[in-house]
Amino acid sequence: MSADPSQMPPAAKLRADARHNRTRILAAAREVFAARGLDVPMAAIARRAGVGVATLYRRFPTRTVLITEVFTDQLTGCVSVVDTALGEPDPWRGFCVAVETVCRMQMADRGFTGAFLTAFPEAVDFERARGNAERGLRELIRRAQAAGRLRADFTMADLMLLFMANGGVAAELADQPATAATAASRRLVAAMLTAWRTERAASADPLPPAPPLTLHHI
Repeated sequence: MSADPSQMPPAAKLRADARHNRTRILAAAREVFAARGLDVPMAAIARRAGVGVATLYRRFPTRTVLITEVFTDQLTGCVSVVDTALGEPDPWRGFCVAVETVCRMQMADRGFTGAFLTAFPEAVDFERARGNAERGLRELIRRAQAAGRLRADFTMADLMLLFMANGGVAAELADQPATAATAASRRLVAAMLTAWRTERAASADPLPPAPPLTLHHI
């Protein structure tokens, strides 16, 4: 690897046109990597972003730099989802927004995270970010239960089961139009959030014992 992502200029210090190009390149790269894998030609990403190949290489000198930046950007976005949800005054809404948004991001990921971590296991401090996200999710669960909106027997494992099921939907419908996968995911998430509400739990049987699942299993 000939370039260190840490030596690239922060996005905030770039000119407006350069920031715009960077954003377009990252968005295009994220879509192309998810759809075609990490070995897609850089020229294909430049075409998708609507920029010249020279512009792409000026911002991201190597494929590894680009792939790492895409993942870092995605990881930052995922962690910020939980942080934003924790700032929501309504605990139940905060919980729902976090679950819905993470599941949407999971559908868009289409295996990119797994491929990245396999190819570049030491590129970013993924464990710390995952730990922060898990602590945030546990706090969202605690708040929603304390507010009396989330069933008392709900655990972190239930959330992991949803993420696993949602990932299965993404995998099974990978060769279908994105609209089909998105619709299936939204239906699944809505059904589970409805089932988890305290009002529904009052007349329901207790859940079976929770399995020992954490974000490490996703």
